[in-house]
Amino acid sequence: MTPRILITGAAGYIGHQLGNRLAADLHVVGTDLHPRDDVQFPIQVMDIRDPALAELLQCESITHVVHLASILQASPDRQRDYDIDVNGTRNVLECCLKSGVSHLTITSSGAAYGYHPDNPAWIDEQDPLRGNPEFAYSDHKRQIEELLADYRQRHPALRQLVLRPGTVLGAETRNQITELFMAPRLLALKGSDSPFVFIWDQDVISAMELGLRQSRTGIYNMAGDGALSMTEIAARLNKPVRRLPVWLVKIGLQLAQWRGKPTSPAQVKFLQYRPVLSNRRLKEEFGYTPRKTSAETLDYFAQCSGARRG
Repeated sequence: MTPRILITGAAGYIGHQLGNRLAADLHVVGTDLHPRDDVQFPIQVMDIRDPALAELLQCESITHVVHLASILQASPDRQRDYDIDVNGTRNVLECCLKSGVSHLTITSSGAAYGYHPDNPAWIDEQDPLRGNPEFAYSDHKRQIEELLADYRQRHPALRQLVLRPGTVLGAETRNQITELFMAPRLLALKGSDSPFVFIWDQDVISAMELGLRQSRTGIYNMAGDGALSMTEIAARLNKPVRRLPVWLVKIGLQLAQWRGKPTSPAQVKFLQYRPVLSNRRLKEEFGYTPRKTSAETLDYFAQCSGARRG
């Protein structure tokens, strides 16, 4: 069966690149809250919570859905973010069932494992998903995965491919994490050098393409080989590291919370206990070996963005 594909979040950073690549020889349509002109496939403006998605899936005879739409940066309205992330995913699942879609690819995140002091040195897909209530993104990804597990049990005909990327970097990636790397001095916590794992955006897209074309199923971490501590990241960016005590960072987060920003002192865990993803199953079971290591991905981003000093 030749896939007929719908991508949610199709105007986003990964979505539009994936859609353009697939549209070269496959039928691809997208949905997003915002239109986009530089794409080779049609994007319909639609909220993922809209039940009318089922009609679009039926009209386009869609066989494969790629669900990318989510809230990446928390807003002050936690309930709204939850409604989009979790209830939006529930609507996508229900619409897939109503319209006879046979395959769902969904991007979860390594953040679903949570930021905990007792995380394994290398996290495997079989390790528990604990999230963090204080991080909307992490907490919602955990809840979404619980929802997906329930649907796998009750609706096995809708086959699922669940991908859990680490930190995605590419030539044009710009988000809260890249802001840390673009700063003149990197921030780290005293007594903690929790490492990052990076995955090149083109590796994410290529793995998704493989999964779609072969209708693959399963759950896989996505990360390049190796991990980098903040000290190693700073060295590769030729920048100094400013190490602050945990208590001081917590005070800063508390002050930001009092000013109405969606933060809390507990979010210091983001730098303390980062989940370090093993990519063994991605390579051995899924059959995709990332073309760039974590270090090569960071170097590529630094070269393209100007993050490296001097």
